[in-house]
Amino acid sequence: MKAQMLSEQSSIDRRPLKLVEVDEPSIGQKDLLIKVKACGVCHTDLHIVEGDIPLHKRPIVPGHQIVGVVEKVGGAVTRFSPGDRVGVPWLNWACGRCEYCQRGYENLCVNGKFTGWDVDGGYAEYQVTSEDFTYHIPDGYSDLQAAPLLCAGVVGYRALKLAKADNAERVGLYGFGASAHIAIQVLRYWGARVFVFTRSREHQKLALELGAEWAGTANDDPGVLMQSSIIYAPAGDIIPQALGVLDKGGVLSLAGIYMTPIPQLDYELLRGEKVIVNVTNATRQDAIELLDLAPRVPIRTEIEVYPLEEANDVLLRLKESKINGSAVLQIS
Repeated sequence: MKAQMLSEQSSIDRRPLKLVEVDEPSIGQKDLLIKVKACGVCHTDLHIVEGDIPLHKRPIVPGHQIVGVVEKVGGAVTRFSPGDRVGVPWLNWACGRCEYCQRGYENLCVNGKFTGWDVDGGYAEYQVTSEDFTYHIPDGYSDLQAAPLLCAGVVGYRALKLAKADNAERVGLYGFGASAHIAIQVLRYWGARVFVFTRSREHQKLALELGAEWAGTANDDPGVLMQSSIIYAPAGDIIPQALGVLDKGGVLSLAGIYMTPIPQLDYELLRGEKVIVNVTNATRQDAIELLDLAPRVPIRTEIEVYPLEEANDVLLRLKESKINGSAVLQIS
């Protein structure tokens, strides 16, 4: 099968992903062999490729927003059958036994495995995941449109929950890429007023088209204080600016797996019982809730579609903020 393989981390402009032919993966008793139809491209993929976060497996096939069709099932599989359309997100496996799993935080599992980081992901024609960490894709979405829901949607949704945005009237979104363009639709469904902070004029335009009340940069004054804010951009220098327009009792949620250094904070920025919370992965319950919510909103993903062969080029465009919405690789 064809796969984009990463052996050595390097700047994306050096094209570190190599398109190779590898054997079709084997499956265990609880596993599904999935024929990949589409795989969303995520900033986490870029961080893995460029070395912002260390490799857990070498070589590795990136990609963790997978939509495909079940081709084979292991002997102990009960929830899926060949021909079912399924999705695979970032959380690939959790032990269920450690302290964090027992407390309901399987996303913090000390033995956890992640798709495209510990386990070969979706930049390939086939992928293997346990049925326990695989999901049915809701009707009404094409394979390409559904792919961003598996991470941009799921992790973005958890960021909203931790920010208590479901009870906020005014919500700020910093960065307007794959996650934020889904989050704004959920927020508008909840009835929130949304303010978007992004440098890109194209992203500002898209935000306004999707229902933002205001769009500008992090240096601009939105005219009101946010009750809840989420930073989707991997830029630590935005945190003081976001705190500066966060209301008393507000929550600032940091949604990325990686962020550039956070500058020294003036304690006054935190006065009024403001809270900063970090999002670390997402649970299966988050995925279940988001996939149930998506057709009711209904969430519509803005996508740019590329062939598997152009994975390096797509990641470079992502790095340069040239993707409007989500990029998706069409695999087969």
